[in-house]
Amino acid sequence: MKKPALALLATAAIFNTPAVASTADITGVWATGSEGGRVEIYRCGKALCGKVVDASRLRANPDLRDVRNSDPKLRQRKLKGLVVLKGFTGGPREWKGGPVYDPETGDGAAKGHLRLLDSGKLELKGCVILFCRSKIWSRAS
Repeated sequence: MKKPALALLATAAIFNTPAVASTADITGVWATGSEGGRVEIYRCGKALCGKVVDASRLRANPDLRDVRNSDPKLRQRKLKGLVVLKGFTGGPREWKGGPVYDPETGDGAAKGHLRLLDSGKLELKGCVILFCRSKIWSRAS
């Protein structure tokens, strides 16, 4: 009688595991938290990359360009599909890579850090010399 009860408890524990455990795969679409932004994180070779898939400015003008970029040569790139995260490796809860780019400000960093928080949200950090900036993203519904 003890063995079936133990098996039942083990099964219940597996199915009642918090959602965070199943979200260690960060691929998918993430809400950036500003300007209605959505970034899709996807596999690019053995690493992870991320590209812009939606934003309120893009819904108003789907042909919008990267006009906020500090490099005039890059201002003609389309925002939709623009790769903003490249070469992130690691896991299951932290990844390092770079470069990272924020099309909302035109700022970028050569290296970045992604960390999956216990809440299931994703912290993105980019640093230039000693100055770092972080954003928290949520899975898009």
